[in-house]
Amino acid sequence: MTDPITCPECEGSKGQRLGRLFLACRFCGGLGWVGGHNEPAERGEAEPPERPAAWEHRIWSDPAVAAALGCRYCLDSGTVAHLDEAARTLVTAPCRCRL
Repeated sequence: MTDPITCPECEGSKGQRLGRLFLACRFCGGLGWVGGHNEPAERGEAEPPERPAAWEHRIWSDPAVAAALGCRYCLDSGTVAHLDEAARTLVTAPCRCRL
């Protein structure tokens, strides 16, 4: 651990303001200083937990949402989209609810 110092990324401003929106500095976590218990080197960047697919989200257990939207995959639009980051393309296909 080190003594607290002013954050080198935000220079103590704690983040950046964009209109009414305030974005906290990712390096210091919006504190404006680093060191002590707020040492980025000692945080140990862990992998974020795997997020469930959108159609497996817990919101679908809400009866009002389930009644309003018939298909969880396309949200009643009739097409599903997939972003292929490796090929840098957006692929769309008809949803299985419309076949």
